[in-house]
Amino acid sequence: MQVIRTDVVLRPNSSRVLYRPFEPTQPQRAMKVISRVMELSEDAVERLLEGVLSEFHGRHQRLRDFFQERFAAVRHHLLTDRSLTESRQLLIGSYFTQEYALESAALFNPSLVWHPDQSGLTPGEKRFVLSVRATGEGHVSSVGFRTGTVDAGGRITVARPTGYVTAPHVVANSRYEKPLFLKKLVELGIADGFVDLVFDVLDDLFTLRELEASLAHTSRQQRARRREWEPFAAAIIAVARANYEIECDPASDLSERVIFPYSPAETNGIEDARFVRFVEDDGSTHYYATYTAFDGSVMLPQFVETEDFIRFRVSTLNGPEIANKGMALFPRRINGAYAMLSRQDGENMYVMESDMLHFWYARRLVLRPTYPWEFVQIGNCGSPIETPAGWLVLTHGVGAMRKYSIGAVLLDLDDPTRVIGRLAEPLLSPNENERAGYVPNVVYSCGGAVHDGLLVIPYSMSDYATTFATVPLADVLDAIRPA
Repeated sequence: MQVIRTDVVLRPNSSRVLYRPFEPTQPQRAMKVISRVMELSEDAVERLLEGVLSEFHGRHQRLRDFFQERFAAVRHHLLTDRSLTESRQLLIGSYFTQEYALESAALFNPSLVWHPDQSGLTPGEKRFVLSVRATGEGHVSSVGFRTGTVDAGGRITVARPTGYVTAPHVVANSRYEKPLFLKKLVELGIADGFVDLVFDVLDDLFTLRELEASLAHTSRQQRARRREWEPFAAAIIAVARANYEIECDPASDLSERVIFPYSPAETNGIEDARFVRFVEDDGSTHYYATYTAFDGSVMLPQFVETEDFIRFRVSTLNGPEIANKGMALFPRRINGAYAMLSRQDGENMYVMESDMLHFWYARRLVLRPTYPWEFVQIGNCGSPIETPAGWLVLTHGVGAMRKYSIGAVLLDLDDPTRVIGRLAEPLLSPNENERAGYVPNVVYSCGGAVHDGLLVIPYSMSDYATTFATVPLADVLDAIRPA
């Protein structure tokens, strides 16, 4: 096959920083910091604030607004009700803010989908959105974005990112659907009379603030059982915080937007988002993604929904078959049901079907490691790509010396558990220029696409940087051996 490696390489850039809260580990330290700022004269406050803004304003947008938010978050540490000047408030907020270089360590595991805006292009050109796993200090991962185009000749161009990155705002009035929320609690084994008392007073759509108020009210009314019910209350809040909405500035460039860890389940990062452009039976389109949340000990599969890459809804995936990493949704319903690739046992590839996007109950085995380059494990490299010949699934296989390669398999369009064929040899294996990195001897993708008969594969090189390869789709299909 004529697999062409491009010269487009996206490397991590430590100068791309965002601001985020700085939280002292001990509350008394926060009080001490505030007290020291309160001791300053007003002239000293003005000079210090001017210095901070002068030093950092060129690296960020709307920095003063964030300082004000941070002051509001810590003002309860103030010892009096004394009114403060805006400058003193902003200076206090600056001491509880920090910069974070979100891609200082790596920029890898890309996923490519076609951009919702295809205007202003030349004939034969198509615009894409590329999501990437950005890893920074503490090996905390987030989801970043790039845009680019593929022209009629297969040439790939990626737009240069701007110098800014800004974490999104969590939507304060985000609403939860009570039936769906209760179903999640049942799945997690959180079912008790306490739950009924809390939710009976809530509407079918409720906010986090309303949930917290109901929990507090129920706890006060049932003091005798407060200690018994505290674990249930904590679990309910944890579920709520794992299901949230975030919103980016609509005026920002897509490269400035990021999905940054927010919920307790994401403390140690968001890994390997697999985006897909999903087309419903009525022709409407949505962008969905699966990713893995990691809190340092437990991996939790999560689900993202967006229409415009501005507002994102993040939800937990539920059901007995939600386990392990690397789930990838098919780009449309099959026989009326949603379908998703999975790898619950960490070794084999399965297909799941469900009538609900957030709940998955059954799986069927599809592929086992068969060839030497995949003897350790096999998994998907993103959502299946629909072709006239069948569902083309890019796969990753792990062989000797934990070497990762990218292969392909073809599944039946009407029954994706039926394997039509697979490649006996990898499409891509790490060459000498791709072997060195954070994790050596790895090529890996979270999703490619087909443009005008050309298979476009974005992939990471040894968990460090991202590049692209292209190959005629017909060549891949011709090389697939019958099952």
